[in-house]
Order: sequence, then C-alpha cells, then structure tokens
Amino acid sequence: MVAFTATAAGCADMHVLMISDVYFPRVNGVSTSTATFREELRALGHRVTLIVPEYPAGTSDDETDIHRVASRYLVVDPEDRRMRWRRLRALEPEVAVLGVDVVHVQTPFVAHYFGRRLARRLGVPCVESYHTFFEEYLFHYLPWLPARWLRAAARRFSREQCSAIDRVVVPSTAMQEALRRYGVVAPIDIVPTGLTPNQFTPGNGTRFRRRLGIPLERPLLVFVGRVAHEKNIGFLIDVLDRLRHERPEALLLIAGEGPAEKSLRRRVRRLGLQEHVRFSGYLDRKVGLKDCYRAGDAFVFASRTETQGLVLLEAMAQGLPVVSTAKMGTRDIIGPQRGAVHAPEEPGTFAHAVAQLLADGERRARTADAARAFAREWSARDMAALMVRAYRAAGAPMEATEVAAERTAPFTASPGP
Repeated sequence: MVAFTATAAGCADMHVLMISDVYFPRVNGVSTSTATFREELRALGHRVTLIVPEYPAGTSDDETDIHRVASRYLVVDPEDRRMRWRRLRALEPEVAVLGVDVVHVQTPFVAHYFGRRLARRLGVPCVESYHTFFEEYLFHYLPWLPARWLRAAARRFSREQCSAIDRVVVPSTAMQEALRRYGVVAPIDIVPTGLTPNQFTPGNGTRFRRRLGIPLERPLLVFVGRVAHEKNIGFLIDVLDRLRHERPEALLLIAGEGPAEKSLRRRVRRLGLQEHVRFSGYLDRKVGLKDCYRAGDAFVFASRTETQGLVLLEAMAQGLPVVSTAKMGTRDIIGPQRGAVHAPEEPGTFAHAVAQLLADGERRARTADAARAFAREWSARDMAALMVRAYRAAGAPMEATEVAAERTAPFTASPGP
C-alpha cells in the first residue's frame, strides 16, 4: 500500500481527489475513464490523487498519488470489491493536509458516501460522474425481483445521490436526459471520455488473425466488452444465426470475460454456431486490443445500458466500421452515422445491414476513413479541459486568467462532435 505524499503549494494548478469503487486491474469502462482523465488532467498541469480498492491479485502502482484501500469480496459480483469503511475513515487526517481543491467521485457505492463526507469536511466541492445506467442494469443481477420495482429503486437511488452533491458529470446527452426525468436538480454537465493519440496508432490485424488461426479472407465481426447480460450479446449471436444464411463464412469474435459467458456458450451450441462464434477472453489494451480491432471487418454492438459507448470510438480510431443500435449513450456516436451504420434491434434487419457492409468493399473503406476522422474529434485532452471547467463551475478555485475567460465564455460541456 502506497502512502500519500504532500506536494508543495504552487507545483500544480489544482489538486483533484478521485475516489472510485473500481480501478485497474479490474477492466471496465469506469477504470478506463478514470485512468484517461487522470492522465490528461495531469498533462494539463493538475495534480490527481486516486483512492481505489486493493485487489487480491495485487497491484504494481509505482506512483505515490494512487492509494489502495483494503477491500472485501462481493458475493453478487465477484469481479468487483467493496472498500472497507474503517480503512477509508483512517485516511481522513492524511487527506486533510493535501490541499485538495475538488473531490471527484466515480462510482455510487462506498466511494460516493466517503467522497461526499470528505468534501464536506474539507470544505471543497464534490463532483460525481454517472457512469452506469442502473435502470436497465439491476434486473440482470437480481432476476428474482420484479423488474419494475428495480427500475423504480434505481431511479430513486440515482435521484437521491445526484441531488446530494454539487455537480454531476455524464458522458452523453441521453444520460443527462434520463437524470432530468428522474428529478435530479443538481447541475449536469456532459463530458465524455475521450481518446488519446496512442489509440490511433494502427494495430496489426494480420498478426491477430494468424495468432487465432482465422483465415485472412474470412469476414470477421468483432465485439469487445464485458461479457455481461446487460451488453445484449445474446442478440448478436442471434444476428449471426441469421447472417450465416447470407454470409456462411462470417465469424463473430467476442473479446472479453464476464458472468454471461457460460450461458452465451450454451446459446452458441444450441444454435449450432460453434464454427461461427469464438470467445477470446480479455485482450491486452496496449497491443492485443488494437490488433483485434484492425483484424475485423466490422464492429457490432447492441447494448441497451451504455452511458457513452467508448468502445465504439476505440474501434473507429482503428478504422473499424461500426454497425450498432442507437440506445442511450451510443446515440451521440451512432446518430451522425459517420463511420457507423445504425441498425434496429431486430436480428434479421441487423444481419442484413451487416451483410450489405461486408459485400461492398468500397463502402467499407469509405466508412473506415469516416470512422477515423470522427473518432479524432473526441480528444481526451479536450475532454479533460471540459472537466476542468466543470470543476471550476462546481466551486473549485480558478486562476486569474480563467476568471477573465469565464466572463466571456459560458460553460457548455458537451462532446466535440
């Protein structure tokens, strides 16, 4: 466990304390978003301290500004952890002397309650990111309870939490609209997670195909993400069941791991799709994931719960055309149809849209070029600058030059596109 170290006044413009119930080595959208904003905020000259769980496998954090807290196993979701409240409380005296300017909560569990408590004690604003669309999430994990009860509970829970802090950050217009429908009264800013320049460095698709024994000429559809029920991967398998009648050589690669994998494998066997669907497990983000994107002919997606759909932008940055539904947060990415094809959530129609894209090489090449250009508009550095403005609007201290700028430029945090 790494101890906090104080930084001399004036060495950084602003000190942000981020608190999250999840972080690497646990791979998911929250971990990715937290790490991306941390990196870009630091590049802008700010200091960022993290308080995150300790995992059984251990971690290799080298930096003093990442603090791991002892955590407990969660029966309902073994992949995640619950930070111990007493250990968090013990950190309060150390944090109090760090000169924190804003507390940024990334998750709505222990981190929310500790972050809100800490912000009040320090007398600084508390900003919270709303990453998960719980309304369409909980009933997948608590199937014995009525879905309408769980949706109502999720709305109430979200309303109470978001209304208790100074400012809410969401990654998409759809999520902002949902929270307003819930009755959230706190200011809500749209600040998506962006892409770093490294994510545009081309992967090696040929190497990936050869490693997995996939012929170079075989049409390959790619899904990347947590293999969970809320991702609607079963629908993509049904799409393959229709697509094989038009393109019998098509292959769907599911990259990721998660609690739905066993049931999805059973579905594949039941439909006789063993030669058309392959599971690859988690891929290394620095090399393997980019190689996977570059190996594909199209990225397919149909999740109903995405608050942004960052994985779509990652695929587009590698020049992979996207075929997807446009639900919740993915609307901002799919709506412009620049590098993406919007398909409805109906297996036959979705399969036909994929088949048309696969059959037209020139169209696929044009769509790939458009995808890369569109993805470049979602700069992680620009999004970090928007996040800074959200912190300032919440009450974090402002530099003199920023005060002058604020007088002439109203705050409008929204995606670059």
